[in-house]
Amino acid sequence: VRPKVYLAQYPKMLGLQVNLSSLLEPLGFIKVLEWIFSIFVFASCGVYKGTTTILVSCKGVVNKTVTAAFAYPFRLNTAVFSAPDPTRCSGTWTDFHLVGNFSSSAQFFVTFAVLVFLYCIAALVLYVGYMHLYRNTGKIPLIDLVITVMVAFLWLVSTSAWAKALTDIKISTGPSIVQEIASCKLPGSTCLFASVTGMGTLNMSVVFGLLNMILWGGNVWFVYKETSLHNPSNSTPRSSGIYPPPTGI
Repeated sequence: VRPKVYLAQYPKMLGLQVNLSSLLEPLGFIKVLEWIFSIFVFASCGVYKGTTTILVSCKGVVNKTVTAAFAYPFRLNTAVFSAPDPTRCSGTWTDFHLVGNFSSSAQFFVTFAVLVFLYCIAALVLYVGYMHLYRNTGKIPLIDLVITVMVAFLWLVSTSAWAKALTDIKISTGPSIVQEIASCKLPGSTCLFASVTGMGTLNMSVVFGLLNMILWGGNVWFVYKETSLHNPSNSTPRSSGIYPPPTGI
């Protein structure tokens, strides 16, 4: 009969016990910040749309605006400067595509931010509703520690890759493109760089990526303190009444 009594107490340990005070502790508070900053990352990068514009003068055309539009995920090789007039500058204009495909770095950065966003939600649910379970088991904090270290490292990798890609995007959409357009080099044709959409939000996405790396790197310590590596007493579950006390014969 006794085993049934103790097994019946499992729901008491595993059940939901909402405790919002865990959000005021460093472990929970930093997780909220990580959740917010992950939103900033994919919101500032994933919705970007821009154009780069040149002024073209050729046979029968004077300072005609020609625009190439580009957006996330920054496959610039699909953005094209079309002819400035129906006659294609009397047949001398050839459509020019921007150079570069930076979708791999951009999508890695944004997709990773979305996955982190989802993980933060799951972690916050665990901290708020199941902190008693989190601190009464040895494996969950260790898993949390491993994930935290991996996420901090991947923030470094993804942000570095995206920062390099962003630098190349600025070059590929900047004034140097005029020198690459063959039609602009023909006699009687001239091209002047006009403008490119500001990339302030993309610059901020890199900043947010670095802030996320710092947050997750700093959070390693607070997660580590919850593990049995820091506190050996966490290596075994605390007394919860699940197992019967030892009795003499």
